[in-house]
Amino acid sequence: MLLNKPPKKAPSEIKPLGLYIHVPFCRSKCEYCDFYSLGGGLNHESMDLYLQAVLAHIKEASQRVVGYAVDTVYFGGGTPSFFDAQGLNRILAEIDRRFQLEKDAEITLEANPDSVTAQSLEKLRRAGFNRISIGVQCDEDVKLKALGRPHTYKQAQLAVSQARRAGFNNVSVDLMFGLPNQSREQWMSTLRNVLDLKPDHVSCYGLKVEPNTPLYEYKEGANLPDDDAQADMYFYAVETLESFGYQQYEISNFARPGFECRHNLKYWMGEPYLGFGPAASSDFGGKRFTAAANLDQYITGILEQGVILSECDTIPLRERAGEYLMLRLRTSVGIEENEYMQTFLLPFAPLEELLCMYEKRDLARKEETGRWRLTPKGFMVSNSILVQLLEAQQKSKPLAKIRGN
Repeated sequence: MLLNKPPKKAPSEIKPLGLYIHVPFCRSKCEYCDFYSLGGGLNHESMDLYLQAVLAHIKEASQRVVGYAVDTVYFGGGTPSFFDAQGLNRILAEIDRRFQLEKDAEITLEANPDSVTAQSLEKLRRAGFNRISIGVQCDEDVKLKALGRPHTYKQAQLAVSQARRAGFNNVSVDLMFGLPNQSREQWMSTLRNVLDLKPDHVSCYGLKVEPNTPLYEYKEGANLPDDDAQADMYFYAVETLESFGYQQYEISNFARPGFECRHNLKYWMGEPYLGFGPAASSDFGGKRFTAAANLDQYITGILEQGVILSECDTIPLRERAGEYLMLRLRTSVGIEENEYMQTFLLPFAPLEELLCMYEKRDLARKEETGRWRLTPKGFMVSNSILVQLLEAQQKSKPLAKIRGN
């Protein structure tokens, strides 16, 4: 019997909550990665201290969370699978002990193909992990090596097979397009080969060259596909995945029916979540707060009751309205007039005027339900669309003032 669990509330009082655990350790840093992670192999002392800090953080946070049931848990990184399976299991067990963890909770682990074994996957599955996201990225070893990926495609194929045998019935793969020297034909081949693995979920990301990454330093000589070539690759992915039964439910994410990532949907739907680990963000109780991207500061702050946050802000309703547009329009759910007006007390008409214009250009469409969503073509230029929508939103006056309330 698990001890020290918060008291259960009546079903009507319970609200869903997502948990994110950032595991910052990697075998090596990829050329394009700008996430907070520590490459360079094993450092048992840092890993042990990190584990102590995360467990203590979970205990502390759980004492302040009442009336919530955890229905998604996501271990991201970094490379969570590079961390010892026993340590991951201890974190999950502590979550189960301290929080009200739903029996059907989605519990995801990000994994690199080179850092999982049949034995480690079986241990993780027995501990309660039920979804795995495997970073395949590409099926060409030359390109994987150029990106700094520490695995081969054969290892990726084996990892998917081992995950299935271990009992993972929800397997996602990550792919990247727009890679150095990548042609449309090579991307087409990659997508077809990876679909032979029969994943339940596919994430397709266009390579972005971020400052403070090795790739940024030599981007001019990397022979990167231009914007038009990337767009062509993207549209091919949308069309191909749809023909294989994968529904696009977000700009970069495709799933068989029922296999959408419930945790990531929390971010896009504006639902509450708590983050643990350095650089982990939270959105809870009307505030958004982020732990500093520094492992030593995180460990010291938790274990010695110091400062771990780099920022903590109360989000005004007007800003939440902007986030509603930015996040919901990333998804197939989209936005809806009454939902928007009732939640944010702002007029929808200025937005709908723009959306009607986008519809004529095949950038947006209004569903029979009345919800507006972007088309695949609109997704590709979503940044410029959002700039215009946000400008219109900022100029609009609250409905309460318009009505004289």
